[in-house]
Amino acid sequence: MGTRPRELAALLASVAAQTTPATRTVVVGNGCSVADLELPSWVEAVQLAENLGVTGGRNVALAHLRDMDLVLDLDDDGLLVADTDFERITRLYEADPGLGIVGFRIADETGFTQRRHVPRLRAGDPMRGGTVTTFLGGAHVLSGKMLAQIGDWPASFFFSHEETDMAWRALDAGWKIVYAPELLLQHPRTSPARHAFFYRTNARNRVYLARRRLPAPLVPVYLGVWAALTVARTRDAAGLRAWCGGFAEGWRTPCGTRRPMRWSTVWKMTRLGRPPVL
Repeated sequence: MGTRPRELAALLASVAAQTTPATRTVVVGNGCSVADLELPSWVEAVQLAENLGVTGGRNVALAHLRDMDLVLDLDDDGLLVADTDFERITRLYEADPGLGIVGFRIADETGFTQRRHVPRLRAGDPMRGGTVTTFLGGAHVLSGKMLAQIGDWPASFFFSHEETDMAWRALDAGWKIVYAPELLLQHPRTSPARHAFFYRTNARNRVYLARRRLPAPLVPVYLGVWAALTVARTRDAAGLRAWCGGFAEGWRTPCGTRRPMRWSTVWKMTRLGRPPVL
């Protein structure tokens, strides 16, 4: 969004330093001018007239990278610490043709990983990698073959839970998701509630997820669990009111085509430690 020019410049320098170079690099100006960012000549800049959100911006990038075997998404305030990340990613996909998504570990400048950045319920050890049921938005790799099969990001989500929607579709199509903590994105410690619209989109998109991807019997279970957790955790009265408004919005607005996951996928996720109700 053009608000982090120094961080973006550092990130692009860490991309350029990789021992295995990127084939193409795209920066999307999501409702901002890219002319002021002083991007390197090897970067393809795409300027959008309006902010299309996380999902819309990523879909624009995918449209420019449609012929790529692998697509790596990076937050503009992140930093690749090691110069061998692209080499490691290449090896991971070469070793496993069924690998659809690889998620990075995210840690701040002190090496601390927030609990919400560990993609499993038992989040005590952020260095424990392996097969998981979701991934982090700040840094992840998507297989081009997988994208051709399951489609792009859900544009209606704008922000919040778009990775869950992508993950559930990938798992239901038979692709594997791996959390690779040896791949590190350094990222400032933050809270998603820093965004003014967080509570509304958080609630709305949970309803969207349920409507789009869950078998009918699991819809009330999933939404009931998260409604209870939200009420128990939220100490901000205004935020809770916004959450309730977003929950209602999720039922009355279109969210895309409903394609519920198979029960075999529900069981797969349960065996991996996170059934699709948590």
